[in-house]
Amino acid sequence: MKRQVTVKGRAGRIEIQGSRLRYVRDDGVEVEREFSIRDGSVLLNGRSYRVSLGTGKDVWVNGRLLSMEVFDPRDLRPGQGTSSGQGRQEIVASMPGKVIRILVAAGEMVKEGQGLVVVEAMKMQNEMKSPKSGRIVEVRARPDATVGAGEILVVVE
Repeated sequence: MKRQVTVKGRAGRIEIQGSRLRYVRDDGVEVEREFSIRDGSVLLNGRSYRVSLGTGKDVWVNGRLLSMEVFDPRDLRPGQGTSSGQGRQEIVASMPGKVIRILVAAGEMVKEGQGLVVVEAMKMQNEMKSPKSGRIVEVRARPDATVGAGEILVVVE
C-alpha cells in the first residue's frame, strides 16, 4: 500500500508492505522500520506510540498534536471512474486493522458511495464505500476480525 502524506506541513509518502513501513519525506529524509498495531498503539521498531484522532486532520501521538493528511495518489488519476466502476469490484483493506462493523449483506443492492464495512486502524475508523451501484456478491469480512493490508473485504458486481 502506498499513500501520500502531509505531516506538520511536510509532504512525503508512506509505503506499507506486511509489517514493514517506509516513510520518505520530499526533502529526502527516509525512515524504514518494522511495525504493528495493537490496542490503539503503534509499535515501531520496539517503541510504542499511543495514537488517537483529534479534530479535523489532527492526530494525537504520545500526547503531541500533529496535523496529518493521508491520501491515495490513485485517487488523483485523470479519467478515474469512467472504467473503474465496471464489472466486479473488490473492496480491500487499505492498511492492517480490525473490522468494527459490516454494513451490508450478500445479495443486497447498494448505491455508489454507500458504506459497506468499517475498519479501525490506528484508532481511526475508516468506512469502505462502494465504488459503484450494484449487488453485494460476497462479504468476506467478519466483525472483530483482524485484516491485513490488501485483504478483500467485500465484492460488488
